[in-house]
Amino acid sequence: MKDKNIKMQTAFKSKEGKNEVLKYYESIINESGVIHEEIYIETTYGKTFIIANGEKDLPPLVLLHGSGMNSVMWIKEMEKYSENYRVYAIDMPGEPGKSIETQLSFVGDDLSNWLKDVFEALSIEKSSIVGISLGAWLGAKFSIKYPQKVNKLALLCPAGIGPQKKSFIFKSLFYMLLGEKGIDKLYYRINGDKLIPQVMLNYQKLIAKHFNFRKETIPLFRDEEILQLTMPVAVFVGGKDIMLHSEKTSKRLKSLLGHAKVNFFPNEGHSLINQGDEIRKFLNEDI
Repeated sequence: MKDKNIKMQTAFKSKEGKNEVLKYYESIINESGVIHEEIYIETTYGKTFIIANGEKDLPPLVLLHGSGMNSVMWIKEMEKYSENYRVYAIDMPGEPGKSIETQLSFVGDDLSNWLKDVFEALSIEKSSIVGISLGAWLGAKFSIKYPQKVNKLALLCPAGIGPQKKSFIFKSLFYMLLGEKGIDKLYYRINGDKLIPQVMLNYQKLIAKHFNFRKETIPLFRDEEILQLTMPVAVFVGGKDIMLHSEKTSKRLKSLLGHAKVNFFPNEGHSLINQGDEIRKFLNEDI
């Protein structure tokens, strides 16, 4: 059931802005040349859009993007994942993608139940999950509530384990006051002081113009919740993450989950999609 009495906002500031973002989305997918399927399914919460590839008889792998983004971030990596998996990159609700625009609350079970609906619509009994940032938080939250549905869990710079850095909002405001160059610098910092491909930088700036960024704080998991992650878990965090306290994330997981493989990259930022080989090494063990 949906949580009641919670005021929800929608993803886009305007219909025109939504159309611009989605047009760019489609152009990136088309220009990637990646063979894929585009699927719409219905859930209790509304329609959900999925990019899929890989043979249908392979084990399933679910990819969950971060906030302020959509599944286009996975398009190149999907080709590599699909060598061993049937891959589903899922647009999360309330984010700047093609799924329902309503931003479901982080409090309660709406997001976990939405993902359960997706699994059922895709006839997935059990899947491995790779999530980044907000997507990693949802992957963990889903795995805590429905552990029987998760094979392996890979968390990239996960929210909800180590605290968010309060200084990030002030740094963001400072860079935005500097105009176009300031925004470029902000994304450079988020990426661990590394350049972002121009196509994706342009896309992130387009999203920032038209997307209603969520103001709700992502809740921290309680110790007893994290202890329920008994499936194989791998965590990937960057020492230059300006959004989350990566060292605290690493220490907390090491102390609570002895079986978790914690990978700390001191020179990486909040975007860790370039660690695909390490993620696949973890996923492909024992298959």
